[in-house]
Amino acid sequence: MTARAQIGVTGLAVMGRNLARNFARHGYTVAVHNRSYAKTESLIADHGDEGEFIPSETMADFVASLARPRKVVIMVKAGGPTDAVIDELVPLLDEGDIVIDAGNAHFPDTRRREEALRAHGLHFVGTGVSGGEEGALNGPSIMPGGSRESYEWLGPILEDISAKVDGVPCCTYVGSDGAGHFVKMVHNGIEYADMQLIAEAYDLLKAGLGASAQEIGEIFAEWNKGDLESFLIEITADVLQHVDAETGKAFVDIVLDRAEQKGTGRWTVQNALDLGVPITGIAEATFARALSGSTPQREAGRILPAVAGEWEVTDRDAFIEDVRLALYSSKVVAYSQGFDQIAAAAEEFGWEIDRGAMARIWRGGCIIRARFLNRITEAYELNPELALLLADPYFTEAVGNGVAAWRRIVSQAALNGVPTPAFSSSLAYYDGVRAERLPANVIQAQRDFFGAHTYQRVDKPGVFHTEWSGDRTESPA
Repeated sequence: MTARAQIGVTGLAVMGRNLARNFARHGYTVAVHNRSYAKTESLIADHGDEGEFIPSETMADFVASLARPRKVVIMVKAGGPTDAVIDELVPLLDEGDIVIDAGNAHFPDTRRREEALRAHGLHFVGTGVSGGEEGALNGPSIMPGGSRESYEWLGPILEDISAKVDGVPCCTYVGSDGAGHFVKMVHNGIEYADMQLIAEAYDLLKAGLGASAQEIGEIFAEWNKGDLESFLIEITADVLQHVDAETGKAFVDIVLDRAEQKGTGRWTVQNALDLGVPITGIAEATFARALSGSTPQREAGRILPAVAGEWEVTDRDAFIEDVRLALYSSKVVAYSQGFDQIAAAAEEFGWEIDRGAMARIWRGGCIIRARFLNRITEAYELNPELALLLADPYFTEAVGNGVAAWRRIVSQAALNGVPTPAFSSSLAYYDGVRAERLPANVIQAQRDFFGAHTYQRVDKPGVFHTEWSGDRTESPA
């Protein structure tokens, strides 16, 4: 077989199939392979006219059809299936070849695989791909990690097929080993928070105004024309205005209120705990999904007294504007926390991640694409070492203008028994980072009392311990 394919894709479920078509549409000769050859045949039969494909039944033929250095994209289920494909591939590859895992792998797995393949002289590129099925076909946001050398070969191809905003590709080199999959994980965590915040805004408008799904959809459509413009706001407006064909009711009113999750949100929260980074909005969004699926607890909880008022909104337009401002402010907090986590991980794992570049490649193709990502890019370009996104002058002013509305919405929701975990935790975080003094002094005193964990003082340097069970004298630790 003549080795002439410029890139190959193994694993032709919907995402792999669409990614292969995207490569072909951009003029690349694409080797395609699937464990079940029927899926390969189906791709060729349905879309073979979109470009040049080289189908193979066996992994050996698939590898043989690729030009050196071989570039193999793996699009199979994360975990064991990915390891199985890698184990089958490695003996067939030569030094300098590039293996790209474009699935939602957990970044520790990516770090392990990169180290193992590096020992064989191979490049392993853990690559985040966001945008779903449509993005894979028409231009996703792409977050490749791995070696810089591998990006020299692979980068131009990935940039070519990625989404473009103002002519700029939504793809850039992220960092070594697991950096690409880490950034994609955090992207998904932010996505969890964004979706939860939007859902809470819907619930507030429904509870406060008694508005129908159609009416709320119209409000969201109007919001999408301003600072909140984003893919998620756009599709929410569409979903809310959709009517169920079978019942004639609003579609969202017949959907069970139980949200699923595939694990990336949990991974994000678990890693943040390991790093000691507070991502409260993302965590509450993840727990909110867990609560939605806690059927026994929710059934038992229906007997709990609300002691809540009947919500009576006297100024409809003012209330809608308050919800909008609270939503915007809470969204900024979620992104700020996510970028803090990226910075902490970069320091922990030795990754040189450009946070401004991450915001730039998220402007198109991906699920969290939004107008204000331009502002985030500008913030990190102005100050690459920015310690807190909220402290950027633009966001300080923008969120500051919404704080009063944010407080009104959170307090009214509490008084009227409407759960707003992401709105509320985001506001608490905002107040926490701006506070001159937190009550952690009491916690540290408690820790010293029961465990001799020591403390520091505000009036002199050093670490101290008090003999609580003795004469309560203080001594340097």
